[in-house]
Amino acid sequence: MKNAQVIRLELQNANEAMALFGPRDLLLQLLQEQSTAAVTTRDNAIVIQGSDKDVSWLEHLFHVLLELIRSGHVLSERDLRYAIELAVDHRADQLLNLYKKVIATTQKGKPVYLKTIGQKHYVSTIQKKDIVFGIGPAGTGKTYLAVVLAVVALREGKVKRIVLTRPAVEAGENLGFLPGDLQEKVDPYLRPLYDALHDMLGLEQTTKYIERGLIEVAPLAYMRGRTLDDAFVILDEAQNTTPEQMKMVLTRLGQSAKMVLTGDITQVDLPRGKKSGLREAERILKGIEEIGFIHLTEHDVVRHPLVQKIITAYSQASATKEGDAMYGNAPSME
Repeated sequence: MKNAQVIRLELQNANEAMALFGPRDLLLQLLQEQSTAAVTTRDNAIVIQGSDKDVSWLEHLFHVLLELIRSGHVLSERDLRYAIELAVDHRADQLLNLYKKVIATTQKGKPVYLKTIGQKHYVSTIQKKDIVFGIGPAGTGKTYLAVVLAVVALREGKVKRIVLTRPAVEAGENLGFLPGDLQEKVDPYLRPLYDALHDMLGLEQTTKYIERGLIEVAPLAYMRGRTLDDAFVILDEAQNTTPEQMKMVLTRLGQSAKMVLTGDITQVDLPRGKKSGLREAERILKGIEEIGFIHLTEHDVVRHPLVQKIITAYSQASATKEGDAMYGNAPSME
């Protein structure tokens, strides 16, 4: 490689190389998508050969990844992809604070870490403000992190109860045709909330808390006419509220209470012609300093790496469709 810069990074042992590169040299495969530099391992060392620009960000990347490994962090494919994304702009060192700070512990003793910079802004905003909107695509941890913080607040005595709700909008299904009573019809719509609670508290403890009234999980219609004091309120799937429902739930906020509203404005299941309360709320309330609006993106997706690619593809397709419509290139409906 002509006029290439070469650097060598020492490893403490062979196990570090295995932890760093992963099964089937996954890291090397991912690096080939971003760089033409040659990265090899030789005598318990990493050798990087390439242009000054590539060598610079790759050296930055490996220093950060090695520090994470040496602190006991097991790197997933998603971790590696995100680290590379940040390292290109020399921002990978921000991961050190993210991955080393435990914000909670699950019922099984597993630490809960923040995985992206967007998640960090989201959590810090929830901790500072009484009403926060978390807006972004599926898989960004909006609902899960809100439930985690709610459980932490309950454990620490900052609130006396948790109220979880979401609109029972029929996304292609008709509730009336489902078997069972009202609770059995509605429970599937609340399942993501139950799943997060079970992860943090376990099934038995969650059931006990619900029976004692420390946790309430209910459809949005049950919120009307109430004042929610000393509560951590989470409204999930907020994009499926009407403007009237959104105003109703926001005005339930009582003393010493906190409210987090999560939603994805690209997945509105309301009947055609009905406005989303989430969109309206951002338009109307964005000037109120005490209310936080956090926008997460596909870069904050923490599910399977394919989820991020799927969301990006749909976003691009949507942008193309809007552009065609703007310039009169929309396909004929005849």
